[in-house]
This record gives sequence, C-alpha cells and structure tokens, in this order.
Amino acid sequence: MKVLIVGGGGREHAIAVSVSKSPKVEKIYCAPGNAGIGQLAECIPIGAMEFEKIVTFAKENAIDLTIVGMDDPLVGGLVDELDKAGLRAFGPKKNAAILEGSKAFSKDLMKKYNIPTAGYENFDDAKAALSYLEGLGAGDFPIVLKADGLALGKGVLICGTLEEAKEGVHTIMLDKQFGAAGNKLVIEEFMTGREVSVLSFVDGKTVKTMTSAQDHKRAMDGDQGLNTGGMGTFSPSPFYTKEVDEFCKEYVYQATVDAMAAEGREFKGIIFFGLMLTEKGPRVLEYNARFGDPEAQVVLPRMKNDIIEVMEACIDGKLDEIDLQFEDNAAVCVVLASDGYPVKYEKGFVIRGLENFDGKEGYYCFHAGTKQTDEGIVTDGGRVLGVTAKGKDLKEARANAYKAVEWVLFDNKYMRHDIGKAIDEVSKEMG
Repeated sequence: MKVLIVGGGGREHAIAVSVSKSPKVEKIYCAPGNAGIGQLAECIPIGAMEFEKIVTFAKENAIDLTIVGMDDPLVGGLVDELDKAGLRAFGPKKNAAILEGSKAFSKDLMKKYNIPTAGYENFDDAKAALSYLEGLGAGDFPIVLKADGLALGKGVLICGTLEEAKEGVHTIMLDKQFGAAGNKLVIEEFMTGREVSVLSFVDGKTVKTMTSAQDHKRAMDGDQGLNTGGMGTFSPSPFYTKEVDEFCKEYVYQATVDAMAAEGREFKGIIFFGLMLTEKGPRVLEYNARFGDPEAQVVLPRMKNDIIEVMEACIDGKLDEIDLQFEDNAAVCVVLASDGYPVKYEKGFVIRGLENFDGKEGYYCFHAGTKQTDEGIVTDGGRVLGVTAKGKDLKEARANAYKAVEWVLFDNKYMRHDIGKAIDEVSKEMG
C-alpha cells in the first residue's frame, strides 16, 4: 500500500512511526511533513490546506489511503474532496468534523442528547454577550469564554471577574484575535477537577476507546503562563478509573457517536474526548475530530494493533471486528519548545544529538517544528520536538523521559520540568 499523511507536526510524526510498522505499507508520503517524518516518508511541499494539490498528488501517485492528521483540513472538508475523487481517506467528512469545528454546535448537540457538560450560552452578537455577562452575579465567576471556531487550542479564556470577561468578549468577538473563529462565542460555567483526554476510533456506529492521557497546556512550570498547544503528556491517566470508564461508556462515548448519526452527520475517524472529572462526575469539556498533539505521542507508541488495519476498519464500518490492544505500561512525553513560545521566539538553530535516540528501545524523539537544511536539522517552530519514553509505570516513564531530554540540544531549548506531577499527587489522593 501507498499511504499519504497530511500534516507536519509531532502528531503526524507519531502517526508516521505507527504506519511504518504496518507490514501492509510499502511507501509513505507526507504533505508537508518535517525533518523527522522525512526519515520515514517522502515529504512533499504541499500545504495541508492545498486540497486540489493533495487530491491531484494522491491520484497521480495511486495513493491507497490518505490519513488527515490536522483539524483545519478536516473541518475544511479535505476528506470530502478525496472521497469525490474516488480516493480512500481516514478522517471525518466536513459535516462530521463540525464536532470540533464549532464549539457552539457541539454544546447544542450535548444539550439535545443529554451528554453531560458544563452549563453554557451561545452568542453571535457581542452586545448580547456583554449584557448577559452584566446580568451575572459575583458567584458566577470565574467564567469561561470560548471562540466558536478553530483557534490552535488557544481560543479559550478563563475570566475571574466581570471586567476580565467583558475584555474577553472584546478580544474574541470585536478585535477578532482568533479571526473568524470568534464570530460566535460560547460562555460557559467554569468547572473544576482533573482534565483527562480519551482518544477513540469510530466507524460511524461503533466506538472503541484507546488508552487515557493527560495533557499540560500551560507554558510554564506549576501550570503558570499562557495556554499552548500542549507542553507534555502522560498515559495512562491514574485518575481515569474503572468507574469513570464505565460512566463514560454509557453516557458519553456511544451517546456522542449515536447523536452524530441521528443528526445525519455520520462520524468516521478519531474522536478525542476532553473530559473534566468533577465532583458531580465526568463532564465533556471539548471534542476534537483527530488525534491530540501531544496525546498521540504517548498513546500510539503503546498501541499493539496495526494502525492501518484499524483505520481501514473505521472506513469500512467494521470496527466491531477489531480487538484494540495496548501495552500494559506507561509513557511520558516532554515537549522541547523554543524559548518564548507561545508568543515570540527565534528559529533556525541547529539541533544536536538526535542520533542518540537511534536503536534505543522505548525512547522516541518526535519532530514538530523542525526542517532539514544544509547545516543539518534546525528548529522551525514553537514546539520543536516531543521526547517520549516508556516505562513499566508512570514514575519510571517520567524518569526515562527527563533523562532522554538531555540527549538533544539546541540554543533556545525550553521545557517544563513538572510534566506528570499529577503522578505524585494521585498516590496522595487515592492513597
């Protein structure tokens, strides 16, 4: 088989590593890819949003399966375009990817089908949003403001006071800091608890969950600083207990897939369930229509199945025939970023030490913002690399990951030193 992966981040590198292990695959292409993906695949200079070029390339090169890793092309309808051209693609069509593409849509869906989530109101008019905020009492704060559309995971503001919230409405709806994503706004109640991500494969009717993971969104240690795309993850989450799993299987996972089908929006691909484990039980924070980044970097290395077999079963509506299996271990990923991310940072520094990962069982260095130049591989983004290590349990995996981050160097290397701190907290809470 010939496979084309669309995207160029750490998530796509993790997908490429899994695809390269499949005996069914003889050749991998990636558009646009990065320096790490280039070691497993032929990278082609086509952007993820250049649909026509992608379809033409897939036709001319007789691509058997196109895997769309990123949110933008999914929400924009790349799978529909490939499908129209008679090409097989893994990922939801446009009318299903709206589950991630519009937060207002997903909140209304949850309300209609009684899927547990935070209380909310949707607004497409800034005046109405402001007057709604004016009517709230002091006890209603903090409150959460979310841009309706895609905003690179950064379109969520937590506002402690009325003043902050009004400013937030201006930022999102009037100043359009997140562009058209801010044409609509969701105002929702602030939930407290542990955040857990659960990734799942879906074939339109059947849903099979992968293992749980926990992300660290803030840029700095102690969960300080700005929200980022994610500074590190671990899997499994010790807070994702059997009780939580059983509750979500009954009230969240299948309910979401059935709701989409009932709306005439059959979902095939990956649903990422962002959950908040509150005192009142699990609630859905958000949905994504693709693998998380960096969640894929801790979940995929633990998956025993041939990823191509699972993806084909999703496309063909035969996921019920697949027995999803994960290793009985743990993985931790620490993101190495450019100092200054997510705001302002320099690029183009040579990365040294990548060869230290060669042949090391259970260690991975996933490339995100990298590119190949005459000087070697250089930094080319905010999140540069994701260093993942496995271990028999979370403590060992974390120790291994923090050992491995020292194997690679670049001039403005920055990372968090407390990824997986919840691993210590759980023994206190559950002990």
